[in-house]
Amino acid sequence: MVTLRVAIVGSGPAGIYTAEALVKQSHDPVEVDVLERLPTPYGLVRYGVAPDHTSIKSIAGYLRRVLETPGVRFLGGVELGADVSADDLLSCYDAVVYCTGAMVDRQLGIPGEDLPGSVAATDFVNWYCGHPDVPPDTFSLDAEDVVVIGVGNVAVDVVRIMAKTADELRGTDVPEEVLDRLAASRVRRIHMVGRRGPEHAKFTLKELRELGELLNADVLTFPHEIGTADLTALSRQVKGNVDVLRSWSEREPADRPRRLEVRFWLRPVEILGISRVEGVRLERTRLEDGRVVGTGEFETIPADMVMRSVGYRSVALPGVPFDARAMTVPNVAGKVTDRQYVAGWLKRGPTGVIGTNKSDAAETVRTLLAEVTPGTATVRLDDLLAARGVRPVTYEDWLGIEAAEAALAENLKRGERVKLVGRDAMLGACGRLAHGGTPS
Repeated sequence: MVTLRVAIVGSGPAGIYTAEALVKQSHDPVEVDVLERLPTPYGLVRYGVAPDHTSIKSIAGYLRRVLETPGVRFLGGVELGADVSADDLLSCYDAVVYCTGAMVDRQLGIPGEDLPGSVAATDFVNWYCGHPDVPPDTFSLDAEDVVVIGVGNVAVDVVRIMAKTADELRGTDVPEEVLDRLAASRVRRIHMVGRRGPEHAKFTLKELRELGELLNADVLTFPHEIGTADLTALSRQVKGNVDVLRSWSEREPADRPRRLEVRFWLRPVEILGISRVEGVRLERTRLEDGRVVGTGEFETIPADMVMRSVGYRSVALPGVPFDARAMTVPNVAGKVTDRQYVAGWLKRGPTGVIGTNKSDAAETVRTLLAEVTPGTATVRLDDLLAARGVRPVTYEDWLGIEAAEAALAENLKRGERVKLVGRDAMLGACGRLAHGGTPS
């Protein structure tokens, strides 16, 4: 019986769920190579989930079992466009599935957005999660006043991390270099701003309640922005959010070291400053026929840092069709072109939770298995990479990185693991000198 050989580009939840679906659904023997440009697997689970949300991060245990399934191989440090092309993969595999997610931030499109001190929440998340693309010296947190634009779960995560003390995060996997900078933070006032009302905010009730339990910050809202509308027509989730936000408007500040104000019905129109950020000019908004419109009433919030958290977007992959308007790869039930498929946020946009990727991947795999004929591959990827001097990071190498992070945590007396920072540190932990290097 001929073996079906499939490459998956991206080792986040979408990619690993796709590998699992291939193994479970295929009637033919199957070999799946999961390619990842970083030395580490798990994508957003490792570099997007907040370090103090250990229950969500535990999904890595499930993803680990998939990577340990016979017939599934992890190949880290292999980048599409740099090490291999889409055509290379199509010559090496019967089919290719792209699962690279949506890790670039959406911009506000307002004057002053490029000033120093105006940053993307995605970069801040990558920073405190130890992503190798964002060095630990990227953020110094010397700003006393911070404005976060957005009221989704990512915005809630970043303001929670900024509001907590470093001691509260010592038991997490935050890199030691990042923890030192969090300990030296000068942040005192944080403003989280949404352009619609509290009933339209995208955060979940559980995450919202966590903010109200912060020990190091007074968390407040303003009655005129929460309103007194009847909530009976709202969903249980939304009603719960509004109830919590209303209760915060009745709080008296307890003079904690930090203050978090959650604001609504304000949209940014300009980031102010000459050589760097000095404030944000906001316009009061209202709904008109379901659309957000300005009222002509303006407010300025002084700020040393502005962080935009208004959504993610995907980026085009070399040699793969891309819809720049929808910011996704055009597809029908996961099919892109002959023998090319897509799953996850790159397929449908940044919607849903981690588990949504499982059903999404299953749909793509059903489409793939109904169309692809095993045995079309003519080249072995291992031979191609070896000829180019590229040595992938294996799953065993990754286990070495994990062991080094656990040893570091024990040495620092900090929880179960502390993330290593940078590719060189990771590759050194598994006996590798650098990308494409040889064992030391």
